[in-house]
Amino acid sequence: MKNQSPIITSIDDVVMFVNEKVESSYTYPKDYKVKNISEQIKILHQLFPNIGSANEKLAEQSLPLGAEGWFAIPRWEKIAPTYNEAVQKVLDLINRDRNGMFFNYENQLGPQYLRQSQKSIKAFRELGNKQKGYDILVVPAQFGLLHRGQSVRRARSIMNTNEFGLGAFAIGIMLLTHPEREVQNKQLHVDCAGDEFSPFADGNFSKVPIFYFFYDILKFCTILYELTYKDSGSASAFLP
Repeated sequence: MKNQSPIITSIDDVVMFVNEKVESSYTYPKDYKVKNISEQIKILHQLFPNIGSANEKLAEQSLPLGAEGWFAIPRWEKIAPTYNEAVQKVLDLINRDRNGMFFNYENQLGPQYLRQSQKSIKAFRELGNKQKGYDILVVPAQFGLLHRGQSVRRARSIMNTNEFGLGAFAIGIMLLTHPEREVQNKQLHVDCAGDEFSPFADGNFSKVPIFYFFYDILKFCTILYELTYKDSGSASAFLP
């Protein structure tokens, strides 16, 4: 599927955090495209041999407005006992698959530091309920282009009721199935708007994770959710 241009233009005057946006022409690497759902599932079964199946027929439906493609995302509960442990396992796999060309700046990823947003939790629960009996969810999503040049706080504020931010686990999975998405400095990088991060574990969840590529290394760190970068955008998914 061809890269889509952002469709959020007409509500700038009424949305909150209107100034937390900059013009951006950054896009995806030229070799990136959304793989078909069967290919994604095959990769996931190689990474997680004990994981079950997915309802692949869902990917035959029309995509919701704003989505770029159908992505295969396991239920995190099938990967680890807690969300935080599941995130760490995914980061470890990224490091392995990139032969060590990956750096995690966040040494603390326990629940007092990292958590899913309530909207993301609710949305994944709804997706899971509609795909009962399957370990891998088939999710319509976009990889950041829709919200490029916007702060995470602004991106969250303009998402409608059926759109929700993706967190480090889901985006990490998407990078495992689509490593071509992060391969160079001058490209659009990925904000994890579905997660919240407290740098001091004091209950103030003022930051969010981000994946970005710099000097031949994929990196994972956190940024303040009000900051705006022209070379990043929030990835999100949609309830069909």
